[in-house]
Amino acid sequence: MNSSLRRTVTFGGPASPGLTLAPLRRGPADPCFQVSDGAIWRTSLMASGPVTACITRAAPDAVDCTAWGAGAAEFLDGVPGLLGADDDASDFAPTEPTVAAAHRRLPHFRLGRTDRVLEALIPAVLEQRVPGADAFRAWRVLVTEFGAPAPGPAPARMRVPPSAEVWRTIPSWRFHRANVDGGRARTVVGCAQRAVSLERLVTRPPVEARAALISLPGVGVWTAAETAQRAFGDADALAVGDYHIAKMIGWTLLGHPIDDAAMIDLLEPMRPHRHRVVRLLTESGLAVEPRRGPRLPVQRISSR
Repeated sequence: MNSSLRRTVTFGGPASPGLTLAPLRRGPADPCFQVSDGAIWRTSLMASGPVTACITRAAPDAVDCTAWGAGAAEFLDGVPGLLGADDDASDFAPTEPTVAAAHRRLPHFRLGRTDRVLEALIPAVLEQRVPGADAFRAWRVLVTEFGAPAPGPAPARMRVPPSAEVWRTIPSWRFHRANVDGGRARTVVGCAQRAVSLERLVTRPPVEARAALISLPGVGVWTAAETAQRAFGDADALAVGDYHIAKMIGWTLLGHPIDDAAMIDLLEPMRPHRHRVVRLLTESGLAVEPRRGPRLPVQRISSR
């Protein structure tokens, strides 16, 4: 399908599609998310079919989205939510000085939601316990091999993510070749087998949806939070267990690193916006991370 559909979303303040959509990009060579000449290109597999979307800022307070493919109409129906138009931060009034300063710098910061659970969950599983570059490569290799061609005039090498049916039939040796260990591969396949029930989680309250995700074998608090942030636009989905976040929060708000337990205590008064706080600190430029540890080497999966 080469014909296109278009929709413009207007906001009550500055529009920042790049800021809102940034968490959806899984590395600089993500075959499902590319930036070219100021336009954001994204592919997705909707219930109605594949889609390629081109998202551009049309005015200071407006964003244009043009979409191609069988899933174009469905994608455009959800594009306001994707761009954060439904993000309700009316009760967010931080009193902690640094968080309040970050909020003043980005008063129109918005969290988007994709409403595509499996597309958020599988890359989060691939990112478990490995360096980001390794996880991004695994996602790129698997989507390039098993995804479908992107409809419309998408940039070169863009692909549509595999369907649940495809994910659950990928043989173990193909995961191995992408440097995905057996545990993560089994989790991906298990999640794909539950895809129908997983997609229904978008209708449930975020706390319940996260609890349902955590009940899945191989899915913990961190993976559920990373999924909820993207699929549900969950403003409170704190990624406990992340290698950097607790240290960053400690350095930024207290002047020294802290662990997960201390971070949870420190951010407790900021419910239900703990994830929003983390994003605001990071995106505002106020986050402090004076020194990171040495980069973890890529862990090659043994062939023996």
